[in-house]
Parts: sequence; C-alpha cells; structure tokens
Amino acid sequence: MIHLLRRFRRPKLRATPLPREYVSIIERNVPHYCELTREEKRKLQQDVQVFLAEKRFEGAGGLEMTDEIRVTIAAQACLLLLGDPKTDYYPYLRNIIVYPSTYVAPTKQQTGHLVTEGAQARLGEAWSQGGNLVLSWDAVKKGCCDTSDAHNVVLHEFAHVLDNEDGGMDGAPLLPSRSAHAPWARILSAEFDNLRRDLARGAPTVLRPYAAQSPAEFFAVATETFFERPLALRERHRALYDQLRKFYNQDPAARAEAR
Repeated sequence: MIHLLRRFRRPKLRATPLPREYVSIIERNVPHYCELTREEKRKLQQDVQVFLAEKRFEGAGGLEMTDEIRVTIAAQACLLLLGDPKTDYYPYLRNIIVYPSTYVAPTKQQTGHLVTEGAQARLGEAWSQGGNLVLSWDAVKKGCCDTSDAHNVVLHEFAHVLDNEDGGMDGAPLLPSRSAHAPWARILSAEFDNLRRDLARGAPTVLRPYAAQSPAEFFAVATETFFERPLALRERHRALYDQLRKFYNQDPAARAEAR
C-alpha cells in the first residue's frame, strides 16, 4: 500500500515547484549546486521536494528543527541520487535525527566472549537497522563551508545508507547490473588494500585515513572524495573514480573542469 501511495504521490510532488525560500537555502548552503546544469538543478529540486515529503526530521539535544536544516540536508542527500532517473529515495530510511553539535552515543564491542560497553563522541551515523540516520548540525554546516576538504558528513552517512540497501554495510551497494559486480569488487578491494599499505609506510593519500577502517568506510570516504576532490581522485585513482562515476552516473571532475 505504501509503495502504491508513493507511486501516485511522487509525480505530483515533483511537478510542484520548490518554494523560492528553499531554493535560496540550497544556493546559500550547498556550493555543489552552483556547478550543476539547469536540468540537473531542476531534477535536484524535484528530488528534494519528494525527500522532504517522505522523510521525518527530528531535532535532538535541544535543537529546534528548521527549514534551513531540513533543506540543507535534503539537498546534499539528493545530490547522490542526481544521476539516477528511477531513484527510490532511500526507501529504508525513515527518520533523520539532528543534534546541534557533536553527540555521545553508546557503544558495544565484543572481543571473543568479552563484551565491553562505553560511549563515543560522534558527528553522524547511519543505523544498519531501524531506518534512522543521525547527524550533527555543526558538522553539516562545516561540510557545506569547505567543499574541497573531502569531509562532508551528509555525503558520508547517506553513502552508508546506499551501501546498506542490499542488506549490509560492506562497501558493495546495489549496482546497476550483475556485470558490474566483478569489476567493482576487484577495483575497490585493490584500492582498499593499497590505501592501507600507503598509510602503513607513511605515504600521502588522497583518501582520508578513516577510509582504511573497513570496506564500508572506504566506500563512504571515497564518495566524499568523489564529489569534493574529483580531479585529485581521478588523477591518482582513475579506476576507482570510474567505478564511482558509473555507480552515481555523474562526473564531478567534468563539472570542476567546466567552472
């Protein structure tokens, strides 16, 4: 029933112009927007309209939810979907919880039979179950201010959501075809291993060291770098760049060259 309602509701939402004040928020807070073509801007606005209608935003830690927060996050989340003509808008994501700044989350780590519980300061997290995504508004704003540092918490966490759509965060999201799986696995695995070796010998890297934590974090950090440092990623890691270009059906390096 929900799928049927979405099927009939979405065309109407997409046909409804995004309020001018929302467009102004995007122009002000999402620098990537200015690099898009007119058609891409139109599609992003349509996607934001659907996203805002289908996802529930909730302020936490005393944060009052505003249109600026909702639209800024929605526009960056929809940037990842821009090249997908049949996007389903993160179908398993329901709630976006936003704290004013860094928040503390409980942690649990198991080593053998020993389970250790604690707490960890975080800027964001995408839950593998439950349909929730958590962000720090301060971190969101910082990611908006500098689009060349390859550190954007919204792009990072929504990449995790995409990764999880096949049932697990493992660095292997749903790919456009079965034939795409083998080159994706081969190239990303090799790049992940190369990054770990480079970090071990102290060599400079395009990808942030956090990408070496796991294949899931590698994909999320690679996504940030793909959109924020596309020319450097293409120059140093052309095979990785090409895999991401095919997955997102976008070419940020070409946009950067056209500035």
